[in-house]
Amino acid sequence: MAVLKVEHLTKDFGHGRGIFDVNFEINKGEVLGFLGPNGAGKSTTIRHLMGFTKPGQGKVEINGFDCTNKPQEVMKYVGYLPGEVALPDDMTGAQFIKMMKAMRHIKDDRYLNHLIELFDLDYRGSMKKMSLGEKRKLAVVVAFMADPAILILDEPTSGLDPVMQEKFIEFMVEEKRRGKTILLSSHIFSEVEATCDRINIIKEGSIVAEVDSADLKNEKQKNFQLGFTNPSNLAQAMSVFDNKKIVQPLVLEVTVAKERISDFFKQLADLKVVAINERRFNLEKYFLDFYRSDKVFEEI
Repeated sequence: MAVLKVEHLTKDFGHGRGIFDVNFEINKGEVLGFLGPNGAGKSTTIRHLMGFTKPGQGKVEINGFDCTNKPQEVMKYVGYLPGEVALPDDMTGAQFIKMMKAMRHIKDDRYLNHLIELFDLDYRGSMKKMSLGEKRKLAVVVAFMADPAILILDEPTSGLDPVMQEKFIEFMVEEKRRGKTILLSSHIFSEVEATCDRINIIKEGSIVAEVDSADLKNEKQKNFQLGFTNPSNLAQAMSVFDNKKIVQPLVLEVTVAKERISDFFKQLADLKVVAINERRFNLEKYFLDFYRSDKVFEEI
């Protein structure tokens, strides 16, 4: 059952900027990755989900509530971590947490204390004097402290050091195991690979591909790089294989359908190959190839 729906969402800011006919759903307990570079439309889509922006066309719903007209109802179920953290300078971290606890009607501090310890948060001082990393950790704790069922995360590890980034990814994996429904907007591939069930790729305001993480990791086709000692041996291999390209001098990359792997190795027996290397799936390469080539991966 879909708990988050985006239907024909459009917001045109002019000059090609905005989001255009964006459609996706997230089912209960599912993690959807929203992958794209800065400016692709990820944050704009999320602002509509949070009720901060009114759509030009289309609608967005969370738990059956219209996000534009019922944002206060939506917030009862959602933990939101914005891409850019803006905290009041005239408060301490402790005062801010106390204020947010009151707004979220939190009476039990056990989960809050767990998060403070997990992320090693020093919340006692003035937020004005906090580093970017400490402000980010404070925002993470506040977003999760009500233990919400739905998480909307916009570049969640931005500003965290590598150790905290790794800790956050481990935390996200645990949240997924607990059955949380998560929209993870990111351009950090390790986050997306570690947690997401599906991935939407957004480019220039439009979703240009939706892929299943399991299909990507259990590729329907494999890539092999073959090494040769001279051009004539390379040319012989070029005449044998259909889906191939030269990637380095005397190195040929061949794409083979999974069901034809056995035939591929039989063909290799008749060729003078001196090296063979399987090129395993890499989300970053997949994404960058997509952006460079405008290719739609219909076969995956």
